[in-house]
Amino acid sequence: MHTPDLSFAVIDAEAPAFAAQPLLHFKLQITNAHAQTRVHSIMLRSQIQIAAQQRHYSPGTKARLLDIFGEPPRWGETVRPLLWTHTSTIVPQFSDQITINLPVLCTYDFEVVSTKYFDALENGDIPLNFLFSGTIFYQCERGNLQAGQISWQKEATYHLPVATWRAMIQLYYPDSAWLRLPKDVFDQLAHYKATRGLPTWDETLTQLLASSGEEVHT
Repeated sequence: MHTPDLSFAVIDAEAPAFAAQPLLHFKLQITNAHAQTRVHSIMLRSQIQIAAQQRHYSPGTKARLLDIFGEPPRWGETVRPLLWTHTSTIVPQFSDQITINLPVLCTYDFEVVSTKYFDALENGDIPLNFLFSGTIFYQCERGNLQAGQISWQKEATYHLPVATWRAMIQLYYPDSAWLRLPKDVFDQLAHYKATRGLPTWDETLTQLLASSGEEVHT
């Protein structure tokens, strides 16, 4: 009886409708080349990278990515894979093949590089690399439970549609963006709002932009 030899493929992605926080489910297909060896369970870990160098960027998108990659003439040096996140899950019992949901929590915090990157894209796909690791628990010939490690060479790729990410964000932050401020900056902004009798934060920020000479779009 052979140790399980697993291969991984990401075949789809969707945003569950009733999650408690922003979440994507990646449909992960796991195939065991040695189907006669039953897999009891897998403690699966995945590092997900954004293969930023593998897609085209319009001039407008390049302008929005200035904060991440710098000036476009330097992109040959600065555009490199970006770490998105780490995730883990428990894979249940199977023999030859199983398809599971790999849950990935998402954030709309614009201090996070991946959020800034996703939000800057207008359309197309986001090229992703999944790097897998973890522990396989399987049944040997005598029926005993054995443990083995997933090879560090196990990977999968997937092109996540930008529209899928935007639809997921729209579920939780409809027509809005989330910005975290240091408390002292927030206090100053709140004082500015109160002393000028401004009723909303939108009006407060719009007035500040107008006073700086920035063109305001409403």
